[in-house]
Amino acid sequence: MKTTTHQEDTTLRALAALSQVQRLRAFRELVVAGPEGMTPGTIAERMGMSPSALSFHLKELARAELVNAEPRGRHLIYRANFERMNGLLGYLTEHCCAEEPCEVAPTCTRSVCGETT
Repeated sequence: MKTTTHQEDTTLRALAALSQVQRLRAFRELVVAGPEGMTPGTIAERMGMSPSALSFHLKELARAELVNAEPRGRHLIYRANFERMNGLLGYLTEHCCAEEPCEVAPTCTRSVCGETT
């Protein structure tokens, strides 16, 4: 039996983290927030859930390297890890359309993806 590669392991960890609805919603909130990120309190308020319940989900997203946390005074600022997100999307679409040009592969024109609009 063939063992999984590091890239497969990290992809599976990311997909497993996103396979729970509250984590998926929290991640999407952070993607929308962009590079400025948000505090857990703001995320919890926007999602209508308790900060303690959200804390568990943010830890899982951080373990999957989909989000980063930065201390700012007494608060933490969580940000989506756009490099990791784009790497995941790239891995999933790497051999799309039998490596022929197609319109399925995602493109990002927002500044958070490394381009300026």
